[in-house]
Amino acid sequence: MSKVLILKSSILAEYSQSNHLADFYAEQAKAKGDTVTIRDLAANPIPVLDGELVGALRPSEAPLSDRQQKALTLSDQLIEELKAHDVIVFGAPMYNFNISTQLKNYFDLIARAGVTFRYTDKGPEGLITGKKAVVLSTRGGIHKDTPTDLVTPYLALFLGFIGLTDVTTVLAEGMAYGPEFATKSLDQAKAEITALI
Repeated sequence: MSKVLILKSSILAEYSQSNHLADFYAEQAKAKGDTVTIRDLAANPIPVLDGELVGALRPSEAPLSDRQQKALTLSDQLIEELKAHDVIVFGAPMYNFNISTQLKNYFDLIARAGVTFRYTDKGPEGLITGKKAVVLSTRGGIHKDTPTDLVTPYLALFLGFIGLTDVTTVLAEGMAYGPEFATKSLDQAKAEITALI
């Protein structure tokens, strides 16, 4: 039995194909006996990192504003949530060739020097280790292994940077190619999810 954290990041709510796959993953994991936590980053958005908030995430003796303190508290909570789970599932639809703003905002709040990564004389070292990551990425077109797929390499880079190096990516592409193509692609993604769990 594992503790699974599922992070949804689609702005399309119940119309989202990545949310659909995330829910399917949750059902399969629960059926296996896993404990599942779902965080919807669109329904409960993370604040956008700006000049004020970045000051809250860096070690400093300066007093924090109320807004900074709230952001720091949320960052701490998100990081503790990551640490408390064995499997982290990222719903990552492709929007304009990249991840959603909602997921990027989440990353900006959990990427903290000395907390989720640190710099050493051998380069950066991720501190969120010993976990499995699963990326569920849906796309309107077909981008796998082409220069237009910025999502897969970016996520592998970022997740590895914070220590999540065991990453499996499940793609459902061609969602805009018509119902028959989309259904086939989603069915293949579900089969891959079932095999993972």
